[in-house]
Amino acid sequence: MNNELKKTLGLSAALSTVIGVVIGSGVFFKPQAIYTATNGGPGLGMIAWVIGGIITITAGLTAAEVSAAIPKTGGMMVYIEEIYGKKLGFLTGWMQTVLFFPGTIAALAVIFAKQILELLGYNPDANMIMVLVIAIVTILFIAFLNTVGSSLGGVIQTVATVGKLVPLIVIIIFGFIKGNGNPILQPLVGPGATVGGALGQVLIATLFAYDGWINVGALAGEMKDPGKDLPKAIVGGISIVMAVYIVINLAYLWVAPASELARATAPAALVAERIFGNIGGKIVTVGILISVFGALNGYLLTGPRVAYTLAVKKTLPFSNGLAKLNKGGVPSNSIWLIAILASLYALTGQFNLLTDLTVFTIWIFYVLTFIGVIKLRKEKPDLERPYKVPLYPIIPAIAIIGGLFVIINQLLTATLIALGGIIITLIGIPVYSITSKNQ
Repeated sequence: MNNELKKTLGLSAALSTVIGVVIGSGVFFKPQAIYTATNGGPGLGMIAWVIGGIITITAGLTAAEVSAAIPKTGGMMVYIEEIYGKKLGFLTGWMQTVLFFPGTIAALAVIFAKQILELLGYNPDANMIMVLVIAIVTILFIAFLNTVGSSLGGVIQTVATVGKLVPLIVIIIFGFIKGNGNPILQPLVGPGATVGGALGQVLIATLFAYDGWINVGALAGEMKDPGKDLPKAIVGGISIVMAVYIVINLAYLWVAPASELARATAPAALVAERIFGNIGGKIVTVGILISVFGALNGYLLTGPRVAYTLAVKKTLPFSNGLAKLNKGGVPSNSIWLIAILASLYALTGQFNLLTDLTVFTIWIFYVLTFIGVIKLRKEKPDLERPYKVPLYPIIPAIAIIGGLFVIINQLLTATLIALGGIIITLIGIPVYSITSKNQ
C-alpha cells in the first residue's frame, strides 16, 4: 500500500471487508478439534469462541495503529522491520514464506480432500493415499491458475463468499428449527479433561477460525476517516463474526452433541446431513468445499507476494529467479515455491496439526507487533498516527497477554509442534546472514 491510495472506503465497505476476510474454513471444521480437546464437554468450547473473539478484537485494534502509521506495502513484515530492524523483518517474511502460508494452504488442501472423499462416500481415514493425492493436485491446480495471471481470482473469491455464507445461514436457521437440543454450557469439559489443560488447545483452534484480522489494518490508507471508522469496522466486523461463530456453534450443538462433533472430520457437514438428510447434506457440503477452495485461492494469491518481496530485496536464496515476473505480470516462480512447500506439508495429512503449527508461529510475530505499538509510542511520539488504538494501553495489554497465553500454553502442552515452528523460523537467521553478505 502506498500513500497515493484513494480514500474512498466508508464504514460499511470496511465492515463487509472485515467480515469477508475473517470468516473462512475454521468455523466449519474446528469444532472437531475443540470438542476433542474438551473430551466432549460443550461449555468450554462455547466460552473459547467468546474469548478468542475478544483477543482478536483487541489484536485488530492494536495492530491497526501500526499499519495506519506505516502505510507501506508488505504488511506485518514491513511493520516489524520498521520497529525492530531488518533482521527481524526478514524473519517475519521468512516464517510466512516457508511456514505460515504453505502450512495453512496444506491444511486447507487436506481438509478439502477429506471432505471430497466423504462427499463421494469414502472414509478419508481409510484412504489416506487418496487424501494426499487430491490435496496435492488441488494445490498445484490452484497454483497453475494463479500463474496464468488470470482474472479468475476475483471470480473465485466472489463465488467462495457465497459458498461460505449460504451453508452458515442455512445451518443456523434450520439447525434451531429441526434440532432436538443438547447441553450447551454443561459440562465445561468431559471426563478426564481439565479446564486449565484444554483452554490453550481450544483457544488456538478458535484463533485459526478468527485469523485474517491482520489484513484489516491495511484498509486505513483507503478510508475516508480511519481515526473514527477503522475501530468501528474492526470492533463491529469481528463482533459480527464472533456472533455468527457463537450462533452456528449453538446450532451445531442443538443438532448433535459435543461428543459426536468431536468424532466428525467435518462437523458442519455432519449437522447438515442430520438436518436435510443425505442429499441436502451433500448440497451444503458442496457450499463448504467452495468456501475452502476460495480460501486456498486467497492464500495462494497473497503468500507468494511475501516471497516475491523478499526476493526483490535479494534476501532469499535463488532471489533472481523468485523475483521474476512472467508474461502475465505474476511472480510465477514464487507461486510455485509456496505450492511445492505446501505440497510437502500436505504429506502429513493432518489438518489440526498444521493449523496449530501455523497459528502458534504467526502469533509470536503478532505479539511482537502489539509490543511494537507501545515501543513506537515511546520512541516516536511525533509519528503521524491517522488512527490510535482506543483505551491505550489497556487494549494492547489484553492483546499481548492473550497472545502470550496461547504461545506459552502451546510450548507446554504441544511442545514438539511449537519447537518445530520455532526451529523452521530460526533457520532464517543463517539464511539472512549468508544472503546479506552476498549483497
